[in-house]
Amino acid sequence: MTTTEKRLLLFSFLAIALFVSPYFILGENAHMRVHDNLDSNIAWYKVLAKSGELFGPLHAVIPQIINGLPRNAFGTEFSGIVWLHALLPSIYAYGASQAITRVFAFIGMYLLLKKHVIQASEWVWIRIGVSLAFALTPFWPSGMLSTLGMPLALWAFLNIRAGERSWVNYVALTLLPFYSSLVLGFFFFLSAMGIWWLVDAIRQKRWNIRFLLAIVYMTSIYIVIEYRLVHSLLFSEEPTSRDEYFHARLSLWRAVRLTFKNYILGHTHVMTVHGLVILPVTLLALYIVWKKKWWRQEKTFLFLHVLNFALSTWYAFWFYKGWLPLTERFDLLDKFNFARYHFLRPMVIYVLFALSLKIIWKQGKTWRTIDFIALAAQIIVLTAFNEEIIYRNKPSFQQFYAEKQFAEIKRYIGLPVDTYRVASIGIHPAIAQYNGFYTLDTYNNFYPLAYKHQFRQIIAHELAKNPTLREYFDEWGGRCYIFVDELGKHYMFKKDSKKKIKHLQLNTDVFREMGGRYIFSTIPIENASSNQLKLEKVFHSKQSVWNIYLYKVIP
Repeated sequence: MTTTEKRLLLFSFLAIALFVSPYFILGENAHMRVHDNLDSNIAWYKVLAKSGELFGPLHAVIPQIINGLPRNAFGTEFSGIVWLHALLPSIYAYGASQAITRVFAFIGMYLLLKKHVIQASEWVWIRIGVSLAFALTPFWPSGMLSTLGMPLALWAFLNIRAGERSWVNYVALTLLPFYSSLVLGFFFFLSAMGIWWLVDAIRQKRWNIRFLLAIVYMTSIYIVIEYRLVHSLLFSEEPTSRDEYFHARLSLWRAVRLTFKNYILGHTHVMTVHGLVILPVTLLALYIVWKKKWWRQEKTFLFLHVLNFALSTWYAFWFYKGWLPLTERFDLLDKFNFARYHFLRPMVIYVLFALSLKIIWKQGKTWRTIDFIALAAQIIVLTAFNEEIIYRNKPSFQQFYAEKQFAEIKRYIGLPVDTYRVASIGIHPAIAQYNGFYTLDTYNNFYPLAYKHQFRQIIAHELAKNPTLREYFDEWGGRCYIFVDELGKHYMFKKDSKKKIKHLQLNTDVFREMGGRYIFSTIPIENASSNQLKLEKVFHSKQSVWNIYLYKVIP
């Protein structure tokens, strides 16, 4: 390893440390993603840690949520992120997870590029620059290494495929499942590895047993770790909310449009931020290959171009309504999101970026300036996507969960929290859950279908007034919320909102039958009395972005 390479590696690790430093410097004043993060996963980890059911049996329930949410809805106890949140305060567990994920994303991409993609020492800037950019992508936090760990896994598999017997490869394949998810990435990666093995076997007319066994080995570890998921998908007989999830509804034109949107902009759960810099660079490299007729020399480059677009096409057309006959016959096609093959795209795009820079580099010294500018520009763009920057106008961790404010509400009610149930309007129920309240509403991937139907009775009149909300709840229902026609699909109304609810129609008799006694609303309800609701008190806090109107259900 040259001195230049060592210095670049040191710079990269310092850059990653600086990138994640706001979580540790600012603590609960740090800002982060709300969607599928603060509104759900972070609260889930805390509820699970406090429930006493971390190692609960397959049929255990967590009474704090929906009068008994199945323990399996919170996933495996063998996940590293679960243990971080069990051992550390939430904000520091989050920061530690960010650091772990980004460090190993960098290491994996660096090893993959150095050994299997662009080996020459003159391309050290490309290898390390692309690896750093990959490590700074705004990945979905609770996905951990589900996508960003793929380069490390691919490096290990390619080594094994080539006949290498180093124990390091198997350590990587053994440990990755403990800090990633099968359904959030590695099911699709491992099935792709299986296809690769099969193509190899057909072309070379021989079985690469070591490669096959490595795929089976890693898959087996995931099945053991994710035993709760496997049981829920394959062996549970109780209908769940996933049984009413319908994904195939797009017209042909909308599917085509979604293909290009995904290809250019990416997806919120696997953000690659590639449209501004990487896409033009890869297209420039494609032009060079076409002009110089380098079809044979750049087979991998061309294959990745095709694969990148094919993955976007697969994602978009998974929602095409032409699937309906199959989904109606095989409900697994609705329960399991096979569209997520596009979760391979972050790895594909950044390897393609590295190969594109190599092709441009080979055009001569003048062209190499383009490489340096492109690498610097991509890292600057990704830095602008740092959560502390991009979410600076959103509530901080402390402002979102408002622990002091909800502690005051708890003291005001003055009853043991397990003796009554609450629900929220204009605010995510995860906030009440994080603060220890027992909620009738929730945001979860799956829960008993009978409960969904029972809860629906509370909001039936509101859903009848709003077709969008009705479809959202009936055909998905992951957000089992008190939806209000006047609010639509908006879940956060801060204290500066001047919104008022004037025509609320809730079935508070059903709410009360289910144990509901209080509603936390961030918006005043002008017709509260006609819904058998009485305003008890309004709670304000300088450390919160909410005004909480506490309504009590009256007989």
